[in-house]
Amino acid sequence: MSTVQKPDFVKLASDAKPRLRERNAKADADRVIPDETIQELKGAGFFRMMQPKRWGGFECHPIEFFDAAIEVASACPSTAWVLGVVAVHNWQLALFPEQAQKDVWESEDGLDTLTASSYMPVGKVTRVDGGYRLSGKWGFSSGSDHCQWTLLGAYAPKEEGKPPDMLTLLLPRSDYDLVDDWFVSGLKGTGSKSVLVEDAFVPEHRVHRMSDAYRLRSPGNETNPGALYRVPFGQLFTRTVATPAIGMLQGALEAYVELNKTREGRADGKKAADDPFNRETCARATLAMREVRALMRNDWNEMMDKAESGERISIEDRVAYRANAGAATDRMVKALDDLFMASGGSAIFVDQDIQRFFQDIHGARAHHANNPLKTQRNYGGFLMGEQTTDFFL
Repeated sequence: MSTVQKPDFVKLASDAKPRLRERNAKADADRVIPDETIQELKGAGFFRMMQPKRWGGFECHPIEFFDAAIEVASACPSTAWVLGVVAVHNWQLALFPEQAQKDVWESEDGLDTLTASSYMPVGKVTRVDGGYRLSGKWGFSSGSDHCQWTLLGAYAPKEEGKPPDMLTLLLPRSDYDLVDDWFVSGLKGTGSKSVLVEDAFVPEHRVHRMSDAYRLRSPGNETNPGALYRVPFGQLFTRTVATPAIGMLQGALEAYVELNKTREGRADGKKAADDPFNRETCARATLAMREVRALMRNDWNEMMDKAESGERISIEDRVAYRANAGAATDRMVKALDDLFMASGGSAIFVDQDIQRFFQDIHGARAHHANNPLKTQRNYGGFLMGEQTTDFFL
């Protein structure tokens, strides 16, 4: 059980913003988060926010976790993305069998061990005595250069009479290679390289079934019984990749206001800040950001209240919550696009913060979980009496 007093992570994130801004260009140029940033985040305990207290973590309320991520994203979206996805893996690790938790948190790097992932179920899995043999190539493994373990997705081998199931398999760094193929237009600094595995053995205790996560009956729930570990897997993970977009819009708004305070039209010399269109654009973006943030907070309060009381989260609520998360990034993208288009020709220069937020938020929108079409169609069908076709809820 952790005896360390929990820091004010939101304040720490806010205080770190000037330093993160200074490293933006380096992160983009190197296509990886700088080591000093990772060490700063690690030293402050950010990666242990969702880690069990019994393993030196803080078991933070999800709202605090995501409020901190929003602050970081308003300064450096790539850093926020890596912080979120790497830190949340400690939450999933708490759902694995106890031996897997020991394998990671009693390893050389101890309680500060970092784990990457790529959940797309493209791995080739073969059942063998004591576990599985795994091979394959997975893309988009954010922060992988800084991690000592990884979580990889695959479909479980078919079993007669049983429905298909997805697996998350836990591998140490010695069992996989990284492919340097991260050449992108947005979220450049995340270093989301591909992972290559050739016939690695994964013992049974390093496997987590998505069917267990969906039913909230994972092996780790016995040893980590806190309310945090009784919220749905899909709800937490989709919000991990959706929430940074709120921070990106916040950062873009800050840049937009700063730019338009002094910008004047080159043709007419009029102040941009006096233009009603610019004012309306700023207001609409701010309102959209506040609405989405309030909705996400409301969803989290409802989910955590039910987890703490032991009340079941209904399928109706889970489908609605998932649709809310799926729509969040898209709404932030549209608001930021309006800011970008209202910022004039100077916005396209690489030294302008608003163009970086523009590129990064579109990178975030490209994530499968941030596509609102599937979740909204599923929600609409559900409201009309159909069964849900989405089980990542």
